[in-house]
Amino acid sequence: MSAEQQHRDGQAADPGPRSLAQALRERDDASLAALLRSRPDLLHPVPTDVTQLATRAGTRASVLRALEHLDRFALQAAEALAVAPDPASYQELLDLLAGDDGDEEVAGALPATVALLRERALVWGGEDRLRLVRTARELLAPSASHSSPTGLGPSVAEATSGMSPGRIQAILGAAGLPGTHDAVSAVAALSGLFADRARVAELLEGAPEASREVLGRLVWGPPYGQVTAEPAAHLRWLLDRGLLLPTTPGTVVLPREAALSLRGGRAHRVPEPTRPQVAVAAERKPQVVDAAAGGQALAALDTVEELLRSWDEGGPAVLRAGGLSIRDLKRTATVLEVPEPVAAFWVELAYAAGLIASDGGYVEEHHDRPEDDAEGYEDEETRDARTRRRSGEAEHYAPTPEYDAWRDLPPADRWAWLLEAWLPGTRTPGLIGGRDGRDRTLSALGPGLDRSPAPEVRRRVLELMAELEPGQAPDPAALLERLRWERPLRSAGPRREQPEPPRAGVRPAYGGGVAPNDPEALRTKLTEWALLEAEMLGVTGRGALATHGRALLGAEGRSEGAGAGAAAAGSARAAVVAALLAPLLPEPLDHVLLQADLTAVAPGPLVRPLAEALGVLADVESKGGATVYRFTPGSVRRALDAGRTATELHAFLDRHSRTPVPQPLTYLIDDVARRHGLLRVGAASSYVRCDDESVLDEILADRRATALRLRRLAPTVVAAQADPRALIEGLRAMGFAPAAESAEGDVMIARPHAHRTPPRTPPAPVPDGPPAPDTTLLTAAVRAVRAGDRAATAPRKDTPEAPGGLPRTSPADTLATVQAAAMTGASVWIGHVNAEGAASQRLLAPLRVEGGYVTGYDHTADEVRTYALHRITGVAELADEADGAEPAR
Repeated sequence: MSAEQQHRDGQAADPGPRSLAQALRERDDASLAALLRSRPDLLHPVPTDVTQLATRAGTRASVLRALEHLDRFALQAAEALAVAPDPASYQELLDLLAGDDGDEEVAGALPATVALLRERALVWGGEDRLRLVRTARELLAPSASHSSPTGLGPSVAEATSGMSPGRIQAILGAAGLPGTHDAVSAVAALSGLFADRARVAELLEGAPEASREVLGRLVWGPPYGQVTAEPAAHLRWLLDRGLLLPTTPGTVVLPREAALSLRGGRAHRVPEPTRPQVAVAAERKPQVVDAAAGGQALAALDTVEELLRSWDEGGPAVLRAGGLSIRDLKRTATVLEVPEPVAAFWVELAYAAGLIASDGGYVEEHHDRPEDDAEGYEDEETRDARTRRRSGEAEHYAPTPEYDAWRDLPPADRWAWLLEAWLPGTRTPGLIGGRDGRDRTLSALGPGLDRSPAPEVRRRVLELMAELEPGQAPDPAALLERLRWERPLRSAGPRREQPEPPRAGVRPAYGGGVAPNDPEALRTKLTEWALLEAEMLGVTGRGALATHGRALLGAEGRSEGAGAGAAAAGSARAAVVAALLAPLLPEPLDHVLLQADLTAVAPGPLVRPLAEALGVLADVESKGGATVYRFTPGSVRRALDAGRTATELHAFLDRHSRTPVPQPLTYLIDDVARRHGLLRVGAASSYVRCDDESVLDEILADRRATALRLRRLAPTVVAAQADPRALIEGLRAMGFAPAAESAEGDVMIARPHAHRTPPRTPPAPVPDGPPAPDTTLLTAAVRAVRAGDRAATAPRKDTPEAPGGLPRTSPADTLATVQAAAMTGASVWIGHVNAEGAASQRLLAPLRVEGGYVTGYDHTADEVRTYALHRITGVAELADEADGAEPAR
C-alpha cells in the first residue's frame, strides 16, 4: 500500500476541526510543545490560552517567519494549497504537486510534509478539508497585481469579477459554450471548460500558431502580459475565448484553470520532494586534513597576535561614523601581509573576541569595593578616555585587557577562544567595502555589518560537512544547492534565476560585499565566506572538516560570543576543541639559528619571552613555516634604546642560538653600541651635548642640519630650534646614533608603552528571532496555556456585570460565596482589579478565607494565589457546577 493511500485511509472520514484554535486545543501536550519549539516567537510572551496562541500563530510576522523556515518541498506544498480551493482535499493537493501523470517521489514525501505543516500550525483541518492559515494564503495566493510563487494567476472567477455580463456571454459563445441566464453560471461554465484537459486541447486545435506561442510564454509564469488598444489577431483570438482575461487597462492574464490544464495539472514546473545530496569534490586522508588544519590554525594565531602587537601602543583612529578608514585598513593589510578583505576579517574576528575595542567610549565599571563606587571611583584608563573626549582628541582602537589574558593562554586555548567568537557571530566581514541600503560604504569595525542569518548558515555548512566521511571535501555548488533547498527564500513570483554557485576547484575571493536587499545573493555569499573563513581559521584543512572542527558542533559553549575572560576558554566546547587541536600544534621553541648574513631563523613558533626580545632586537623579514629575522643597525639601536647593553645582547644571542654567534653580528652590535649615546639630546628647546667637540663641528658643518636650526652654546653643547624627538630623528638621518637624556643628565630608556582600553564587552550577536526554548520552558508554557484555556472555556452563571464584563456582587455576597466554595471545594469566577487598576477574570478554587484575603488555586495562572477581598468586584458560580464538571485541580 502506498504512503498516500495509508495517509488517506487513516483520515478519510475525519471532518476535522472547525478552526485553528480548536485544532490546537485537540492536540496533546507533546504536539503543542513541538509547535512552540519550531516557532519560538509564539512564546514571547507565553499565551494565556489556546485561543490567543492560535491568534498569534496567524499574525503576519509569525507566519512570515514560519514560511521562511520551511524546506523547499514544504514551501511548495503550502504554495499549492494557496492556489487550491479552500478547503482542499488531500487528493487535490497531491494532484497539484504530482500532476496528471503522478509522481511516486511526491506521493511518498507528501504525508510527512503535510504533517510538518500541521505541526507548525500553517495547515489545519481534516483530510478532506485541508485549510491553509488565512495569512499564509494571503501571502502566497496570486492577486490582481502579482502572481503566485507557482507562477499561476487568478482564477476565472477572480479575473472576471468586474467584467460586464454581456462580455462574459460573448466569451462563452466564442469558446463554443451555450449562453446562460446569469453571470455566475457563465463563470462556472467557463471555469469548467478550462479545467477539462481534453476540452482545452480541443479548443486550442483551431488556435493560430502565434496564439499557442503566447500561451507557452505565459503558462509557467508570470501569467501577465501587455496588449495594445488594438491587439493583433492572434491575441484577439485568445481574448475572445477567455484564454486571456483583462485585469487592468492594457494588462491581461492567463486564468489559473487554463494554466493548470496546459501544465498537466502541476502547480510547479519541477517539484522537489527530495533533498539534494552533498557531492564529494575530493577525498584525502584524515591525517593530512588534520595536519593542514593545524598548520592553518597556528598561522591564524600568529596573524591575530601580529595584528594586536601592531596596535599595542594605540591603533588607528575611529571614524566619526565608527569603524576604520580605508587608509588604516590598507596599512593593517600591509603589516599582516594579506589582502585588505582578509585583513578586515582578522580585525573583525579580534573585535568579536573582545580583544580590541575603542578606547574612548563611556564604560560602566564594576568594582570589588562598594565604597569605590560610592565615591565615584574610576580607573586611570577610563579617566584618560574622558579627558580625551573633553579635549577633542580622537578616539583610537587598541587592545583590551582581555588581550593580556588571551596572550597568556596555551595556543590551543587561544584558538578555541577565537572560534567561540566566530561561530555565533553575526558581524559579516565579507560585506566590508560594499554599500548599505543608503549607499554608504561599509567599513571594518563600523556599523551595519550584522546579518542575522550568518550564524545559521555557518553552522549548517559545518554540519553538512560533518555528515561526510572524514577526509571528504564537499563540492561547494552542491553544498549551496542543499542549503537553498533547506531554506528557500520566498518570493512574490516564480523562482528567479539563482546567482552562479562556486564551481568545484575554484577558490572565490573573500569579501567584495553584496548588493543590499538581495537575500539570495547574501545567502550565496554567506556560504562562500563560511567555507573560506573555516579554511583560514583551521577549522577545515584542504577543504575537508578537521577532527577538531567536528567538535565545534558538539557541546555548546558561550553562545553570546567569547572574550569575557577565561570563561570563553573554559567552556565545555572550547575545552574539547582545544584538547583535540593541541597535538597538532608544534611546541614553542626556545632557540633560533643565527646565520652569517645577519639573519636568524626560527624553525617554529618561539616561546613568548624569546619572541618578544627578538622582535625588539631584529626585524621580521619573512614568515611561514620558519620565521626569518634580520639584524640591522636600526634594530640593534632599538634594543639599546630599550635599555639593553651590548653585553646583555651578546649573552642573549649566545644563550638562545643553536649555532655560534657569527662574527659580523658581534661586530654590528659592538659598533652600534660604541656610537650609541655619544651624543645626548635633552629638552631646552632641545640641545645636543657631546664630549667630543669634533663631532659637534661635523654636525654644524652638515647641510642636512639646516632645518634643525642649530646654534653652539659651548664647546660641547649645541642648542636646536626643534623638539627632542625631531632632533633625534634628524641626527639619525645624518648617520649619528644619539640617545635622549633626562633633566638630570641620565640616558632615557625608550620602552614601548602598551596602551589598553578600559574593560570592554564584546559585541553581542544580533539574533535571528527569539532563541530556541529549552525543555523546562516548553513544559511550563504548555502547562500555562492548558490552564488558561480551561479557565477561559469554563462557562459561568449569569450575574450582574461591572464595566469590562467582570462579575459584580456585594461584599457580603462575595464573602459568603467564596466561603461556601472553600467548604465544598468548588470553583468560582471572580473579577479582580490589581493595585495598578488592571482588571481581569480569574477561575479560582478557594482553599482558605481569612483576614480579608482568599487563598486558592487559580486555574487561569495554574498556581496557588492569594487575593484581597476588597479588590474582588464580584463572584459568579460555574454554570455546570451542579453537574460536577468543574476544572480539575
